[in-house]
Amino acid sequence: MKLWYDRKSKDPTYFVQLGIRNGKKTTTKNIARIGRHSELLGITDDPLSYAREQVAKYNEEAKNNNQVSLELKINFAEKLKADNATASSSRQLNIGYFFLQQLYHDLEIGSFFDTATAGSKIAFDPNLVNRFLTCARILHPDSKLGTYRHLAGFYEQPRFDYMHIMRTMDIMEEHYDEYITHLFEKSRDIIKRDTSVCFYDCSNYYFETGTEDDDYVDEVTGETARGLRKYGPSKEHRPNPIVEMGLFMDREGIPLSMCITSGSDNEQTTAIPLEKKLTQMFKGKKFIYCADAGLGSLNIRNFNSMGGRAFIVTQSVKKLSGTLKEAVFNDYGYRLLSSDLPVTIQDMKAFDRFDKGNEGLYNDRAYKILPADKAFDLGLYEEKILKNGKVKMVKSKATVKQKIIITFSRKMMEYQRRIRNRQVKRAEKMLATLDPDTYKKGPHDVTRFIKRTSSTKSGEEATDLYELDRSVIEEEEKYDGYYAVATNLDDPARTIIEISSNRYKIEDCFRVMKTNLSARPVYHQKPQRIVAHFMICYTALLVYRLLEAKLDRYGTHFTIENIIETLNNMEVANIEDMCYMSTYNNSQVCTALNAVFDLGLDKKYYQPKELNKKIKKISR
Repeated sequence: MKLWYDRKSKDPTYFVQLGIRNGKKTTTKNIARIGRHSELLGITDDPLSYAREQVAKYNEEAKNNNQVSLELKINFAEKLKADNATASSSRQLNIGYFFLQQLYHDLEIGSFFDTATAGSKIAFDPNLVNRFLTCARILHPDSKLGTYRHLAGFYEQPRFDYMHIMRTMDIMEEHYDEYITHLFEKSRDIIKRDTSVCFYDCSNYYFETGTEDDDYVDEVTGETARGLRKYGPSKEHRPNPIVEMGLFMDREGIPLSMCITSGSDNEQTTAIPLEKKLTQMFKGKKFIYCADAGLGSLNIRNFNSMGGRAFIVTQSVKKLSGTLKEAVFNDYGYRLLSSDLPVTIQDMKAFDRFDKGNEGLYNDRAYKILPADKAFDLGLYEEKILKNGKVKMVKSKATVKQKIIITFSRKMMEYQRRIRNRQVKRAEKMLATLDPDTYKKGPHDVTRFIKRTSSTKSGEEATDLYELDRSVIEEEEKYDGYYAVATNLDDPARTIIEISSNRYKIEDCFRVMKTNLSARPVYHQKPQRIVAHFMICYTALLVYRLLEAKLDRYGTHFTIENIIETLNNMEVANIEDMCYMSTYNNSQVCTALNAVFDLGLDKKYYQPKELNKKIKKISR
């Protein structure tokens, strides 16, 4: 603060003047009136010196108490400034993204772009573009054009063109492997990554188009470049082309790596290539591969039987061999998972589940371990000498060492039967109004419980009879409560089951990407832009998971909806360029975020220089 007065006036009025710098704009405001020269002569012989002393006191008070008294005059008749914009826009600015930007800064993504663009003559900052694409993907997920149109809602008000977004995406795709590796390596500096178990799964993302991409054959080399957007199996049963994402995450649910493949590819073909990249990132460190049955083929299990790796994959009890099935239903050799005491399945099914004394048993599981080594084709041939002395080329075989851990849960059995009983009731209702012309039996819906029998007399048309198929119901009931995993580990069954039970976290990763980050539908057409879109979504997921992990380590846990709502509502309003006033209230999430990141964003008022200093510190 400084002294201001009209030096040309014979009787000037002295004011305490505050200089405010907001970005490139500098504003001065007279915040206090000291008095007119003639008025001050009544209390001092030197009004100018007295005025300077008062300014010094204001500066000392502001320094010691971190506060400034402002006099703000409000003219209720003042009109808004004229503007040619078609629609009015909010002048509130978001500062909640500062927390996200802190993590983005800690990932040192700016240094990645410096390396990636070294030697090029680009006239824009790709890191700036990616930074706001990442933050916007978490706070206000939209198309790239939609994000570009709403950049004014951020405190920094970044300036770049839409074409710079497209060019940044091209740079990212060109350095795909380096980018993913960079994120992993720098994330280890933020929190300790537990990569002892790596969970893998795949999911599909649909596009707003009705045609799939054509394959392209190079006329010179004859190589076929497959289209990325292809028709394939989709849980939503949408008539749209899809792409497939493979995702690895660590034990805490934080992403490790990803891949994007054609929607028509078999998901089992994606695991080993991505896992090889993962082993390079880990520099040979051992880990356990954990996935569901659809990503646990013999080839995948064999790959994870080498190099010190191991596997834990779910196993369908229904698809076990006859010998193993017989061992499953043979009520012998089962033990309680909690205490390892002998138990029978009959006892597990018979106890009174409503008895409070049996609550521990109701939540417990019985288990049995079955050896299940399996031979598979190596794809090679070797010579074999027959008894008659002739030599014959035969396929080479190898054996995957594994065991099957069978578990039975009374709690799960009751749940599965409750679901099935509802389906059976729906099937019974269908029978009452069944139209034979529209009847179509499905393998997984309630129509699987309805059977059709045809009967006819000589010379007459066949008559169809529809009724409940009790044999199907009884067959399904045999497997209620049973669960199986295959592994080559020698660890206790309880440890292996606990590891497998964490597979839900990777499903949650996909849920967050699809629901909260709106990774679908995808509107891009070019393959490199499609891949770059998912790289941005992946970055946003990583930043959010790191934020969540930091909050968990602090001792607090909140839902993603509560966190994002808080970050979105953390907005400030410009008060005549003198200061910014918070338009949000404090909350548990806000308190925890400020405690973890120490950004001090829990104040009612902020000086522009204060916010500018914070953002400058974390803007790379």
